[in-house]
Amino acid sequence: MTKILASLKQHCRQEAETAALAQQLAASLKQSIHQTPGIHLNISLEGDLGAGKTTFARHLIQSLGHSGKVKSPTYTLCEPYPLVSDNHSFTAHHFDLYRMRDPLEWQEAGFAELFDVPGFCLIEWPEKAEGTLPPFDIQLQLIAGADENERSITMNSLSEKGSAVVKNTEVSQ
Repeated sequence: MTKILASLKQHCRQEAETAALAQQLAASLKQSIHQTPGIHLNISLEGDLGAGKTTFARHLIQSLGHSGKVKSPTYTLCEPYPLVSDNHSFTAHHFDLYRMRDPLEWQEAGFAELFDVPGFCLIEWPEKAEGTLPPFDIQLQLIAGADENERSITMNSLSEKGSAVVKNTEVSQ
């Protein structure tokens, strides 16, 4: 059983509130990257189909400075986004494991080495890898609400690195 070190829960009634939470997380991630150049974090995005995982990922990556389209990596498994913040280069690797048929498919595709690159790996549908992924620092759980843009988002830190990010996100609310 993984121990939760810090937790933040927010009910978002519209996409703008989801975007605001993603922006707050982005600011906290930037701060951690500045304080510890070369840091790598693993972030899971969990929730049912249509819960808003890709929407959250899009807002997060764009809040970190990516100006282009953030596309769902449903068919490619991974989309990399090279980013720079105050002369610190890092990469957001956005994974979507929904279509995986075998838990080791992500490793066979050569993605294991990306889990050490400065920045973070953001993984949608991590349960499809059935425990073959490295440990997560942050777990984001999204639950869809009654309205299309309504969702409840819980952010849990599962490591000391993740705890600093979540606590910093909580302070900026």
